Amino acid sequence: MKLVRFGNPGSEKPGLVDASGIIRDLSAHIPDIDGRTLGADTIARLKALDPATLPAAPAGVRLGAPVGDVRNYMAIGLNYADHAAEAGLRVPREPVIFNKIGNCIVGPNDDIMMPRDAEKLDYEVEIGFVISKRARYVEEKDAADYIAGYLVCNDVSERHFQTERSGQWVKGKAAETFGPLGPWLVTPDEAGDVDNLAMWLDVNGERRQTGSTSTMIFKIPYILSYMTRFMVLEAGDVVATGTPPGVALGMKEPKWLKVGDVITLGIDKLGAQKSTVVAFKL
Repeated sequence: MKLVRFGNPGSEKPGLVDASGIIRDLSAHIPDIDGRTLGADTIARLKALDPATLPAAPAGVRLGAPVGDVRNYMAIGLNYADHAAEAGLRVPREPVIFNKIGNCIVGPNDDIMMPRDAEKLDYEVEIGFVISKRARYVEEKDAADYIAGYLVCNDVSERHFQTERSGQWVKGKAAETFGPLGPWLVTPDEAGDVDNLAMWLDVNGERRQTGSTSTMIFKIPYILSYMTRFMVLEAGDVVATGTPPGVALGMKEPKWLKVGDVITLGIDKLGAQKSTVVAFKL
């Protein structure tokens, strides 16, 4: 099942995508797609619905992030050996955990705003997973019980803020609009083998990133188990899991994003995004 949220920012409605690609309104059945409605019982109830009985959303409606009211947006760094190499960093012995901020999340086709004083705006295509229920000290073998689904993430980053302004990575990871998610939240049964999904990213039609989840250093069940040794993950939390090579940071002559650039990216079975970089505005 592909779950979506559609409508104007701040007033999105829950929906699902039927077999014909039509968005169907779930408002009569759940209040939103968020931590309250991602449990196994609710997902099973939604799967049992006949999509043809649900009203269709307006054609061309805006898609919001497919999960709302995200309390914690966490991420894993340097989780592809070739990306670590291009960044000039050693492959980590344990997952590198950092945080973004929930209010940086936007829809899959929303604009990305260049922050004030930005110098080195970058992109990262990543597969993310969404937590289905409270997760603490989860065993790796049980990790699947805690995952509601998977989605495409663009871990937008400002490298000058991240690496040259001292302190934590969050400085370069959490500016508003730095978290495009979606288009869909894909349930595990439909996502299939998430350890072998092709992923890509283009800037203005130029291929920058080509990769596969098969080359991740730390796989998703391990990441979830590992993280819950240090923190409690709540239903609706999002975890991005790292990016393959091809980011601007790794180029000999970096091609940083600039105003007007169009970024398209996607992952097999999880859909695609398209965002435009726009100037900072209050």
